[in-house]
Amino acid sequence: MATVTLKPIKVPDLRLEADNIKPDAFAGKKAAEIADLHVFCGNTRYSLGEFFEVTGEGGATAAETEVVIDGDVSRVKYIGMKMTAGSVLVKGNADMYVGAWMEGGTITVNGDADAFAGMGMTGGEINVLGNAGNYLGAAYRGDWRGMQGGVIRVVGDAGSDIGTFMRGGEIIVNGNVDVHVGTHQEGGTIIVKGDARSKVGGQMVEGDIYVFGDIEVMMPGFQHIGDVDIEVDGVSGRFACYKGDMGERHPRRKGETIYGKLYLKY
Repeated sequence: MATVTLKPIKVPDLRLEADNIKPDAFAGKKAAEIADLHVFCGNTRYSLGEFFEVTGEGGATAAETEVVIDGDVSRVKYIGMKMTAGSVLVKGNADMYVGAWMEGGTITVNGDADAFAGMGMTGGEINVLGNAGNYLGAAYRGDWRGMQGGVIRVVGDAGSDIGTFMRGGEIIVNGNVDVHVGTHQEGGTIIVKGDARSKVGGQMVEGDIYVFGDIEVMMPGFQHIGDVDIEVDGVSGRFACYKGDMGERHPRRKGETIYGKLYLKY
């Protein structure tokens, strides 16, 4: 595995849009070629080397390329956007759209990740060792295709609207989450090991949501259908199982109506 290290040397006046920071763009390139890749600050085009010291070189393919960002990039957006393979390690905080629409590979953020991390992703893995912002694994505003595959793990808390229009994949949050979890969810799994505020599973039609802590305000459109003893992400316990959202139209398969499931741990 070849490693390219980026060390921040300049803080942008505006948020830096750097969708070229990914193994796919660095593969097969020397440090000077990587430094020459473009980024945008507002509507002005710059080179990556104006904001980062670049060392190392890419591997022959994206899968053989590791990107290490040695410093805080909380004003740098689109890191790992649409990446297909390889790995990205951020040694600090990251701005919005980390791993947006990613298809494969691994992204690890040692700090916090801002809003829209994993937006529309179809594969790969994102690990946030701090907190995640709003719209984690959600759809782009105005779109109906949220996260469709892959795994997102958050060690800390996450914000509101996680998993909006989620269609597949898995989101695991070890801490607490804000309002609107799994809104319009059409598949996939969301696991919250802390507490959730309200509007969990609103307008969901399919998929699973597990909450280990408390739900501050339960949606009225969920119907308790029994209790189950199951293991969820390595934790065994008894969960109250609800189906819903009963106010939505639900698909039928082989004559059976399909519902979303909400599990609340005892």
